[in-house]
Amino acid sequence: MANWTTAQVQDRLELAADVFARLPSVRPQGYFNAWPEYFHSFGDQVGQEPRMRRPRPSPRDITEAEEALLWLRWLEKDDTRIVWLRANRKPWKKICWELGISRATANRRWQYGIAVIVWRLNGKRVPGKRSIGFVVEGAR
Repeated sequence: MANWTTAQVQDRLELAADVFARLPSVRPQGYFNAWPEYFHSFGDQVGQEPRMRRPRPSPRDITEAEEALLWLRWLEKDDTRIVWLRANRKPWKKICWELGISRATANRRWQYGIAVIVWRLNGKRVPGKRSIGFVVEGAR
């Protein structure tokens, strides 16, 4: 049994969000494009920024991302949303606006969500009948 830390869980969730962002987009069955591919000449490309594509994730990356995504089922619905939005590097301001909560509340619930995941991964029971403030302070 591994001894997970909050930093490891945060990193793994951020990597999972990155993996899902790199997957190819889903297209409807029968999707095709009738337009011919346009090949740009050198003169067309002068002064343009090169378009680099990130490599597709490996099967191992996808498996680890799916595993990390399953961790979110241990959280309440709103806490799951906060943790996933932070994993996708959304700013606090957008999260607070979306959920209608203050920055301090959002941060406290995010810390609690990460702490619950760490406890579950380390094989501990999440304390019941405790306030979120107590649980977050006890996780440090």
